[in-house]
Amino acid sequence: MPVLKFHSIEEMNAAPLYAVPGNAFDRFVRHCSRYRSIAPRHYPRGVFKFRTILEAQRARASWGDRLLNLEIS
Repeated sequence: MPVLKFHSIEEMNAAPLYAVPGNAFDRFVRHCSRYRSIAPRHYPRGVFKFRTILEAQRARASWGDRLLNLEIS
């Protein structure tokens, strides 16, 4: 897709729209699967209450360690 420069808004509105050939839904599905493989969602179930911020940060760090171990194995 080329880079276009415009001198006015009217020129910009009159410019043709470029579309990638192919099925847009297939591209969307591929994009979603790529995103899910990059950022898997594994969170502990439930609601947690913490008395201090330090306590919450320790819990988050321990979840991160467990999640890394699950992804590696």
